[in-house]
Amino acid sequence: MKICASVAEYNPFHLGHLKHIRYMRKELQADRVVILMSGNFTQRGEPAVLNKFTRAKQAIKAGADLVIELPTVFATANAETFATGAVNLLDDLGAIDGLCFGVESGEKEQYFALANDMLDETKEFKRVLKTHLEEGVSLAKAKFLTVKELKGEEFPEELISLPNNILGLEYTKAILKRNSGIQTYPMLREGDHNSLILKKGITSATSIRAKLKEGNIKKLKKNLPAFVYEDLKPYPFAFDKITTAALITATKEQLASISDCTEGLENRIKALLKDNKNIDALIEKIATKRYTATRIRRIFIANLLGITKSFTEECLRSRLYAKVLAVNGESKDIISVLAETSKIPIITRKSDIAALKKTAEKSFELDALANDIYNLATNENTNENQMIIV
Repeated sequence: MKICASVAEYNPFHLGHLKHIRYMRKELQADRVVILMSGNFTQRGEPAVLNKFTRAKQAIKAGADLVIELPTVFATANAETFATGAVNLLDDLGAIDGLCFGVESGEKEQYFALANDMLDETKEFKRVLKTHLEEGVSLAKAKFLTVKELKGEEFPEELISLPNNILGLEYTKAILKRNSGIQTYPMLREGDHNSLILKKGITSATSIRAKLKEGNIKKLKKNLPAFVYEDLKPYPFAFDKITTAALITATKEQLASISDCTEGLENRIKALLKDNKNIDALIEKIATKRYTATRIRRIFIANLLGITKSFTEECLRSRLYAKVLAVNGESKDIISVLAETSKIPIITRKSDIAALKKTAEKSFELDALANDIYNLATNENTNENQMIIV
């Protein structure tokens, strides 16, 4: 049995995602498709437009066999942690043959070559890397420039400048670091990932969310599968005041304990917070070329949920769990197949949670907290312990 996986947010699920699942079925000839999906908060530092159980149900309707939740500690992190946490979990399942991810450009061989060079961190590599970081560029850009300087190899800069390419590179790096047998399958995406322009057919999730924020749901009918369109509701939800209150009550020391909050950024946040209680206005004031708006939003969500750098690192070192959000009723055997090979607990019911210990238990408690806060802001009442059979 060939099992192919994909890591996704489905925020929301659209026609491009449907094409991706069909590609794994037809082109990769996957017997089973497993989706590792972010929960109620995303890597952009924002709440998902629909709760995780609704989005998981939609993925099953679109052709997936199983949807597992990517733990919140990874789902809300930067690209490197997001991808490393995802690969760790998929590899621990023991039966995943391939990982298929969307990219804006590039071939599999390019990703592996650049990833290998980036992981070859000699003393000289670290020295040159430090020099480039002092120039104020991102870590990914600094590593890219270091490889170019030391190896003399020419790679397209878009491999580390376009969002899906960045994730593809990080998945590849994580697989190499683990010496995993999981094969990678980059799939070229259609359109501009960050475009605000709503296009016919396949369009960006960003453009769809923009229409949702405008309250223009009817405009989206031809951009989404019918089973997604019927679940849509107004967005965004009432998170701003909750997030602001958490920032007001947080100390500078608490903010400084968050992964992306470095170089005294906590002081800038607290200083500007006094006169900017509106989240969007606050982010606009804080953001710089080095500290992007997305990075600031991630810091705010990490603060809201209490995710520290030390806990994130602890989770990356640990084996966690596979929390099943939804399964296709006709292919439930996938759970038994994974249970035979998995090095981590597979959670399908409340009683399975008792098997979690130490770090895994704390990570699951974080998932439950994120669900409770999401319920509070959306006036929903989803049960963290449920598994949906579609």
